[in-house]
Amino acid sequence: MSNLQTKQRLEFQDILDLYTSGCKERMLHKIGLEYERLPVSVVTNKAVDYGSEFGVCAFLRAFAKSENWDYITDDYNIIGLKQGHDTITLEPGCQVELSVEPQFRIEQLEKKVAELDKQMAPVLDKLGITLLGYGVSPLSTHKMINLIPKRRYALMAKYLWGILSDVMMRETAGIQVCFDFESEEDAMRKFKIANKLSPFVTAMFANSPVRGGVDTGYKSFRALSWLNTDNERCGFANKLQDDFSFDEYINYVMETPVIFINRNGVPVNFNGKINFKEFMLSGRDGYEPELEDYLLQANLCFPDVRLRNFIEIRNHDCGGRKTPYAVLALYKGILYNKTAMDEIEELFKPYSYHDFSELRYNVPKSALDAKICRHAAKDIAKEILYISEKSLIEQDNGEEKYLDYIKEFALQGITPADVLIRNWNGIWNKDIKKFIKYLASC
Repeated sequence: MSNLQTKQRLEFQDILDLYTSGCKERMLHKIGLEYERLPVSVVTNKAVDYGSEFGVCAFLRAFAKSENWDYITDDYNIIGLKQGHDTITLEPGCQVELSVEPQFRIEQLEKKVAELDKQMAPVLDKLGITLLGYGVSPLSTHKMINLIPKRRYALMAKYLWGILSDVMMRETAGIQVCFDFESEEDAMRKFKIANKLSPFVTAMFANSPVRGGVDTGYKSFRALSWLNTDNERCGFANKLQDDFSFDEYINYVMETPVIFINRNGVPVNFNGKINFKEFMLSGRDGYEPELEDYLLQANLCFPDVRLRNFIEIRNHDCGGRKTPYAVLALYKGILYNKTAMDEIEELFKPYSYHDFSELRYNVPKSALDAKICRHAAKDIAKEILYISEKSLIEQDNGEEKYLDYIKEFALQGITPADVLIRNWNGIWNKDIKKFIKYLASC
């Protein structure tokens, strides 16, 4: 008999309550940030591994000891650290992710990340590690990067069927930002706007043209890897229809194949043989669904915009120190101002779901040079920035200054990747050491 049979059966309403619990008054709306970076050896310029003497696990141990952080473990292996609401965790290829407690103001997040960077710096320096703000491993490819010893990552690596899923898991680093909502209606409006914005913002912040020591011909190879990871769980979570709802998003998650569930801390491999809706109806191999199974299932779906009890926007290449706050400011100016949302909806009114989807597929190669219908993405990006900046000025918190970084590129119709490509083929003469030195300085 399953040890879960004594528990109350999971119902759809239990899942729906997860999302409705996120509804908050506007005055309580905060912003959140997850900031991944690539650990690279200052000696070899190669990706730093997990378990060596000067590896990422050694960094976690030393930092925990010096700053009194607690371990996060998986089967006794250290896979991250936590202190209060802040975490330092590892992505599958040892990418280091900072996740700090949500705040009301961008400067509060900036101050917290700067404080953590200052604390980490002497430990990283001692081990000869630099954390690069860049979207894809510049020298080491996935064949040279081992998965960290986290059991779920081994199952994911075996299951994800896209031709670049290993690149996504082991080589890429991104920036994710989070926003609150006040009602289901507000959540769905922001969700649809964020999805439509996502290919333009991916283009604006494109920052991964060089991979494996060569110019790939793509301005965001990271975005390309996500297009080739698993179409059942990546991309847009809906067709941006007007009647989209919490129920519809839940159905999207439930119709996705189940990779695994956890029982007593041990993964149970389903290998995609059933989807979560079927698991809800009939169970599987003596296991009945729990709420934690749905949370895991939702976490193993990777749309560009993910719905939780907040909205998570996930589609940005990692960049230098100013990048996370520019991303936050751009979205905050739009999603936390109803007039700005009206203007964005009006800007996007001529375009269909197919138009946005096609743009998403063209952005990795062309970034702002891509077109939506007959219109240049670079021109629409300028309009998006104008709307966001105007809103931030009206909010009167001085946060429009955080847009200056990306405005410098976008107003010229270029991206960070364009600058890298120009220097790569110019003054750096395709020297990976100079390339990485530049990234480290940013």
